[in-house]
Amino acid sequence: MEENNKKNNGRRGFLKMATLASAALAVPSGLNKVFASETRLAGTTPKSNNIPCITEYRTLGTGNAAFEVSALGFGIMGMTYNRSQHPDKKECIRLLHEAVDRGITLFDTAIVYGPLTNELLAGEALSEFKGRINVTTKFGHEVIDGKSTGRQDSRPATIRRYCEESLRRLRIDYLPMFYQHRFDPNVSVEEVASVIADLIKEGKVQHWGMCEVSTETIRKAHAVCPLTAIQSEYHLMHRLVETNGVLETCQELGIGFVPYSPINRGFLGGCINEYTRFDPDNDNRKMLPRFQPEAIRANTRIVNALQAFGRKRGMTSAQVALGWLLQKAPWIVPIPGTTKLSHLEENLRTLEFSYTPEEWKELEDTVATIPVIGDRYNAEQQKQVGY
Repeated sequence: MEENNKKNNGRRGFLKMATLASAALAVPSGLNKVFASETRLAGTTPKSNNIPCITEYRTLGTGNAAFEVSALGFGIMGMTYNRSQHPDKKECIRLLHEAVDRGITLFDTAIVYGPLTNELLAGEALSEFKGRINVTTKFGHEVIDGKSTGRQDSRPATIRRYCEESLRRLRIDYLPMFYQHRFDPNVSVEEVASVIADLIKEGKVQHWGMCEVSTETIRKAHAVCPLTAIQSEYHLMHRLVETNGVLETCQELGIGFVPYSPINRGFLGGCINEYTRFDPDNDNRKMLPRFQPEAIRANTRIVNALQAFGRKRGMTSAQVALGWLLQKAPWIVPIPGTTKLSHLEENLRTLEFSYTPEEWKELEDTVATIPVIGDRYNAEQQKQVGY
């Protein structure tokens, strides 16, 4: 049995390398600028053959904006905010440390998560790993006296203040990447980009990104201060960035892409059904049209399609969802979040699977025949999206 496992692991590694090599050879010469951000195998050695660890790095951005990170990141938000019950702080810190030990180098938080509590947790848990990992955060949502107002504020003085406050909460000397969380209609994107450029010159920020913005906004911002990444929702139930030009623009300009909610807020993992009850005090899913009982009941057909695909290949539906994203482009880095070690391991094992573009296309075609019921946001939250 042990000998068979070794053979299987060797074959899997060979297939993974062969897939990467084929992808590199298939890249058109006109896209060299973008595909210089190739996935590469990490130089670290996993703890053991039985413990899943990150074995690949990817690069977000190009040139001076290039930012090398683990092929999968970790979204910290749900450890304190908008995801119902969660373990106590001690257990959350233990899981974050485990994620570091497993090779994850990209951790994602934001000022508005909590607000503030998520950054405080990240600072306490991860500041000891300075130079080994990167904690990215976001500004833009107005927070006054520890409470979100629901408004946007990206005025230059506010950006600078939020930067200093995030540095203190995260207990670090500079922000590896600072995203504008949502577009502020009252402040030009060129002005925002100019402030970030100054913060980069001052050594307080290394890279920057934007969330949920249009192609026009991306181009304007990038012309002033090169962007490293765009962060937007992207998964098999929400593929707008494929049709609104965002992914195409990222490819053209050499900007990385970070899908948030890559498992659709847990739904594609198959553990949510029409009887699920979300915490009324700490879960935004209860207000989202797509997470109402009738919509959940109808959309379960999509989960079933992922399960059917995975059943033939030894994958869970969550692994299928992540694997589909990872094969889309080598400059895409999903950031799934979890509060459970078992789910962390499940996510990491996604990197052990490799299938042909034809197989993934078959999955896409199957899912495309199933209508998605319910909008992803309510009307108020949709107003904050910049396209």
